[in-house]
Amino acid sequence: MYKDVLNKTFFHNTVANYLTFLLVLIISIIITTLLKILIFDRLKKWAKKTENKFDDFLIDIIRKTLLPLLYFGTFYLSTQTLFLGVFITKTIRILGFVLLTILGIRFLIVTIEYAIKSYWIKRGADEATVSKVKGVLPAINVVIWGIGIVFLLDNLGVKISTVVAGLGIGGVAVALASQAILGDLFCHFAILFDRPFEVGDFIIIEDFMGSIEHIGIKTTRIRSLSGEQLVFSNTDLTKSRLRNYKRMEKRRVVFRIGVVYQTSLEKLKEIPPIITNIITGIKDTAFDRVHFFSYGDFSLIYEIVYYVLSNDYNKYMDIQQEINFRIKEEFDKRSIEFAYPTQTLYLSKTE
Repeated sequence: MYKDVLNKTFFHNTVANYLTFLLVLIISIIITTLLKILIFDRLKKWAKKTENKFDDFLIDIIRKTLLPLLYFGTFYLSTQTLFLGVFITKTIRILGFVLLTILGIRFLIVTIEYAIKSYWIKRGADEATVSKVKGVLPAINVVIWGIGIVFLLDNLGVKISTVVAGLGIGGVAVALASQAILGDLFCHFAILFDRPFEVGDFIIIEDFMGSIEHIGIKTTRIRSLSGEQLVFSNTDLTKSRLRNYKRMEKRRVVFRIGVVYQTSLEKLKEIPPIITNIITGIKDTAFDRVHFFSYGDFSLIYEIVYYVLSNDYNKYMDIQQEINFRIKEEFDKRSIEFAYPTQTLYLSKTE
């Protein structure tokens, strides 16, 4: 009796075939679940204990990618015990290929996002830069999904060569029509990844100077010292030579002073030690040199060189002001006179 029941046929398969299908499916699911619990869950707990974040990412992405494939593999393996016909068998294979493609795309996208974010975190990017990087990720996702869908359709036998050719011609036409915009867009990516400057940096471009306010897809806006906003295309900025004072670790300062020709040799020799003591006594400075530089038209000229250990322009001006005050104070004590433009005319009397 039991044999008769087991041998009954429904849709080209016996009851025994269906029971075998269920048994294989259940056993496969149990084995896959045990693997998840015994291996992946334990690896995940171990990864959380380590300081390195890469192992957390690796285990998580493998778990999210491999486990769905394993579950689908158990189902596919179970169906091999049944006769499903050409149409259903082909449908299952197509579903498997679609699932494999989707999981592959997701794996690629997550890996690229992790690599980009890790790169910017290591470089110490600020929140504004990280936000812009996140804004680029959707475009990368669209490109990857587009390539993945084309790959999927091509492998499913869909003739997409004509469509791709049409899109290619249309893309060339659009690219030619929007060449300037695309140029600024690519320059935006160059600025974003190469980081020659960032928001808040003080830069000088030819005759223009100011602080970076905004770095857009097409233009970059700079607030000048006089208050107005300067707008540059990203292409112009990447092609220009610019000075970034925000990244200057120290500022080299060179200035000269002149004393009158009537200053005695003894006092001339006192000037270098005086200036040396003044500069070395001021905080955040590094003295370099001071020399009797030359004989000028109306003065004896000294050249002084020192470093301000900061990129702050206001701090540099405060230090220079303090140096000037102290030089004036010390020169007054010693009756050393600063020179100013004068002319002496010598007249000879002729008969």
